[in-house]
Amino acid sequence: MTDPVLSVADLRVAFRGRRGWTEVVHGLDFDIAPGETVALVGESGSGKSVTSLAVMRLLDPAASRITGSVRLEGRDLLSLSEGAMRRIRGDRVAMIFQEPMTSLNPSMKIGEQIAEVLTTHRGMDRQKAMAETVRLLERVRIPAAKRRMLEYPHQSSGGMRQRFMIAMALACRPRLLIADEPTTALDVTVQAQILELIRELQAEEQMAVLFITHDMGVVAEVADRTLVMLRGDAVEQGLTAAIFAHPQQPYTRALLAAVPRLGSMAGTGRPARFPLVDAATGAASPGTELPDTLRGTAPLLEVRGLTTRYDAGTDLLGRTQARVHAVENVSFDIRQGETLALVGESGCGKSSTGRSILRLTQPFSGSVRLDGTELLELGRPALRRMRRQMQMIFQDPFASLDPRRRVGDAIAEPMVTHGLARGSELKDRVADLLAQVGLSPDMARRFPNEFSGGQRQRICIARALGIAPKLIVADEAVSALDVTVKAQVVNLMLDLQAELGLSYLFISHDMAVVERISHRVGVMYLGEIVEIGPREAIFGAPAHPYTQRLLQAIPVPDPALRGNRPAGELRELKSPLHPVGYQPPAREWREVSPGHQVQVAGPEWQAA
Repeated sequence: MTDPVLSVADLRVAFRGRRGWTEVVHGLDFDIAPGETVALVGESGSGKSVTSLAVMRLLDPAASRITGSVRLEGRDLLSLSEGAMRRIRGDRVAMIFQEPMTSLNPSMKIGEQIAEVLTTHRGMDRQKAMAETVRLLERVRIPAAKRRMLEYPHQSSGGMRQRFMIAMALACRPRLLIADEPTTALDVTVQAQILELIRELQAEEQMAVLFITHDMGVVAEVADRTLVMLRGDAVEQGLTAAIFAHPQQPYTRALLAAVPRLGSMAGTGRPARFPLVDAATGAASPGTELPDTLRGTAPLLEVRGLTTRYDAGTDLLGRTQARVHAVENVSFDIRQGETLALVGESGCGKSSTGRSILRLTQPFSGSVRLDGTELLELGRPALRRMRRQMQMIFQDPFASLDPRRRVGDAIAEPMVTHGLARGSELKDRVADLLAQVGLSPDMARRFPNEFSGGQRQRICIARALGIAPKLIVADEAVSALDVTVKAQVVNLMLDLQAELGLSYLFISHDMAVVERISHRVGVMYLGEIVEIGPREAIFGAPAHPYTQRLLQAIPVPDPALRGNRPAGELRELKSPLHPVGYQPPAREWREVSPGHQVQVAGPEWQAA
């Protein structure tokens, strides 16, 4: 039997606090063989990332304590000096982090950063290091590698930056690669490309891979064995196929039950709640289709020809030379009680569309009518009054809550601003709103940092509901949440829609969540809607090549189907930056079924 590359035995990690030491990882045991991928899975706070940082000896020794055994090819890493450990990091063991922009030096060119690894660990001179850097960038499929290595990190997309990090990690041919949530922040198409790339490079080098994630679809795609963590304990581990087919622990069943599964809504005409499993008891609640929430046939929101452009770049006289065409000639309607989802990759214009509708960003041209009122012509006082009818929920709830204010005050603020309640009536209304989103009324006195991410998002929903809006724009409102919390928040939004008749513009790149929550779907590419129609038509019979590409890229949470997806083409989203005066070409549309319209694909798609 082959000796493991990494062997972890009775790993324990504790942090020093004001009340002494607190253990956060409790006696972890696992091995990784050459060429094998082991996934550490669990929700935020389960100890996954702390485990990886302990293996790499990247925790502050003054505030942390690591005990047990961590052996890399038989060598105990915990007994090494810091100097010896520095020589191993980046050489024998490498790490890819979730956010490449925080790991790359923004003041150094890409080529210089990768070459630095080669000169430090492999003793190459600068000329050889730069030549090897080009080879590495080409190996991770960076187009025009010689030009790219002369650029700075901010000049590339998130997917390209992650490939730079992979090239840097592989520079010294490490025996162990630790990938800590390397695809969580990426769009599904880029995620599929990165996962395929890691698999190919692993097969070439026979690397051991420790893959850390909370996405069970990704686990099914990449992992040979899986270790499920909960509050610092390994609650279940074994072959990935066996864990997915026959999970033994209630918590594992809860994780798997909450995973959005593309195609699970086939044959249903309306949105449906996620099925959930109680993590303590294993008791299951089925996913239930909601009653018809649509009220009337007249649109609540009418968007026509919405166009938003941002100035970018000036000449010596300060004249604008170019503009970013963020939203280009977008039109759609939303009825009362309806959810329209806008989907697409980062940079496609989804968020700019939502912000333009609420006039958080001033549109370039077009028409936006809410209940018959033209929003783009309103002055500031009238717009402020209209905002009682429309609210926004942002992706990061912590960034949209004032950390110095109690959450009760944050929920009350819109009602006070619009003069809707005061005194005891206001206090009672805040208590009712907290109860409505599944939180205890006495939580009103707490501060945002005292809540989990899912609870903070519920608080933001309560704040949005306080002024009884008709329309809520949810901009990636569940993208940053763990899988079970995501399911709970989506179920809450569906329940509130059924109860209050809310309309949602649901902006997301998570197609599996969109399939469950939406009535209709609009697919955006480079600021334009390329396909729009009923949810069952978009998912059941996608007509535009870009929509098909998005759906093919979604990880399927079933290890038995691994490798059955067609390999995605590695390419970046084209630039939406155009010279002043540029006019996009006229588009042709065709209706493929009632209410299902698709933009006629141009030559670039027909050749793909």
